[in-house]
Amino acid sequence: MSEAVLEISGVSKRFGTNLANDNISLSLGKGEIVALLGENGAGKTTLMSILFGHYMPDSGHVRVMGQDLPPGKPRAAIRAGIGMVHQHFSLAPNLTVLENVMTGTESLWSVASNTGPGRAKLMAISERFGLKVNPDARLGDLSVGEQQRVEILKALYNDARILVLDEPTAVLTNIEAEKLFSTLKDMARQGLSLIFISHKLDEVMATADRVVVLRGGKLVAERKAAETSKAELAELMVGRAVKRPVREASTPGETVLEAVGVTVRVDDVDRLKAIDFHLRAGEVLGIIGVSGNGQTLLAQLLSGTAKRTSGDLVLFGHGVGDLSVADAVHAGIGRIPEDRNKEGAIGEMAIWENAVLERLSGYSRHGLVDRKSAIDFAGRIISAFDVRGGSPTSRIRLLSGGNMQKLILGRNLIEHPRILVAAQPARGLDEGAVAAVHERILEARRAGCAVLLISEDLEEVMALADRIQAIVGGRLSPPVKAEDVDTRRLGLMMAGEWEQEGVAHAV
Repeated sequence: MSEAVLEISGVSKRFGTNLANDNISLSLGKGEIVALLGENGAGKTTLMSILFGHYMPDSGHVRVMGQDLPPGKPRAAIRAGIGMVHQHFSLAPNLTVLENVMTGTESLWSVASNTGPGRAKLMAISERFGLKVNPDARLGDLSVGEQQRVEILKALYNDARILVLDEPTAVLTNIEAEKLFSTLKDMARQGLSLIFISHKLDEVMATADRVVVLRGGKLVAERKAAETSKAELAELMVGRAVKRPVREASTPGETVLEAVGVTVRVDDVDRLKAIDFHLRAGEVLGIIGVSGNGQTLLAQLLSGTAKRTSGDLVLFGHGVGDLSVADAVHAGIGRIPEDRNKEGAIGEMAIWENAVLERLSGYSRHGLVDRKSAIDFAGRIISAFDVRGGSPTSRIRLLSGGNMQKLILGRNLIEHPRILVAAQPARGLDEGAVAAVHERILEARRAGCAVLLISEDLEEVMALADRIQAIVGGRLSPPVKAEDVDTRRLGLMMAGEWEQEGVAHAV
């Protein structure tokens, strides 16, 4: 490794009884890309938050370019050349790209913003690293991939020499992710040093020079990416061999949900266009597609948070009008929302409050919440679904992403729903948590639950689904049997190529 530009030495951090970081030491060389791996809750984000000054370590220190970094001071980290790109962007959607990039770089006492030099600097950085942007575009009008580009440019604008990226591809399409990692490799060739947190082992193997693994707050392994494998890294992350469950053959039951010619119009535009599908008890129907093609709206329609414009919806053999959220819950429809932080949980509320949110009527009497029964219910979920990191009375925001996802999954499946709408159920989860979530979905299938699986992950859909339909531009392809297609064929379907000789449509 080249001379170290970053040295983290003996860093420990405790939150109450939870030892998040336990005497961690690692280094980063100039032009090196290091992947930081670990289960959800292993201490990765805490360590990077200490590096960037968001947290004070209880012990240990950080050196940047040979100089001690003052702890707990983000401005000092920025001045030392550390840039942080967060998983959830810290940008203002109502401001332009240039305004977002320049925010915080000028004195509050300045009479006017010096946008001329700022624009020139931004465009020079954009050109150097191939991160093309329109400086005058309103951030809220940009795609997720473009917004992430602005986050990176903001860090580079502050003269970052060390770039830290937390789950950089969690909300990106495969094509956007490929472009991002091509850019990161080019940055490293130009002398920048990078640390990225990820759960996706394919991108780690393809991008990193070195891999550092945390488990239970401890640094348990370091490997050169060229000298390890996905299987070894997965085992190092969770402390045991990880094997994803496999869907077994089965015979589905009766049709429990059917959509015929359903259209949903939003802002005078048809976002779902005359879609047809049916879902049977004891099967998984996979909906595959690139983000933004209408799958989010489909999940909302079946969960009662969106209304159809035309077409018929048949539930358990009976035509239904517009579903409300209460109607969906009472009918036995469970849901795993696409965005667990925005739609699945309220961070400042306790775990027990989040556990009963969607079924509050079952845990209240005379308008008052039965706190004891609600806490008992949350405790059952925590025990049955191995939710780690908090008690029923802890705030849910203190849970890692994987444990929050297991709680959301548990509050639905513990009630034995007849239908489960699972949107991106394993997004952002470590390998062990992915295997656990997949196993729970297949258990529900075996118990007769009808599962609508919405995902952008081809391997996930092929592993779990009995039948698969692609969604493109708000339209659904005819269904195909999972055993009749491969990832290449599914990729073509995601691009709108639905007809191919020799591939039968499923019924």
